[in-house]
Amino acid sequence: MLNTFVVYVENKPGVLNRVASLFRRRNFNIESLTVGHTENTGISRMTIVTDTDDAGAFRVEANLYKLLNVISVENITAAPSVCRELAMIKVAATAESRTQLMQLAGVFRARVVDVAPTAIVIEITGTEDKIDGLLDVLRHYGILEMVRTGRVAMSRGANGNGATLAASAAAGAAADSGSPLLDTDDGMIAFSV
Repeated sequence: MLNTFVVYVENKPGVLNRVASLFRRRNFNIESLTVGHTENTGISRMTIVTDTDDAGAFRVEANLYKLLNVISVENITAAPSVCRELAMIKVAATAESRTQLMQLAGVFRARVVDVAPTAIVIEITGTEDKIDGLLDVLRHYGILEMVRTGRVAMSRGANGNGATLAASAAAGAAADSGSPLLDTDDGMIAFSV
């Protein structure tokens, strides 16, 4: 079963290596891994997809929390969430097939981002099933090259780690200003050390 983890980490050198090494040591395969900046300076967000059962997912989550520079971990596999992936697909195109390919891209709400004499590049964003569906249709024309980002995911609604991170950032700011205690909006109390 594919499990999706959202991991917030400090944006420091070596963090990605530590996370990947944890999966290697525990003999879990990473199906996809995306990393990017967040709305909070100095914090990056990883979306990690791995194929494991519930017990393995629990172990992964527990071990991620033990890593240096990991701020929070959330397994959003069963939570209501929005998951998307981006793909760019280079397809062989002749003068006759170019119009058909552009129409196919439109059906899948994809965009043609590059046109060359012998190929076109199609960009598509959506669920993995949607991208796989487009790939199935394009195979007939000849896929020359493809790149996929891997899954990015976010839990629905106001819940999730974003509010927790905002509270942590506020607690850090309070610590920097010398305030020993901060009462946050979500009822959590943060202490500065």
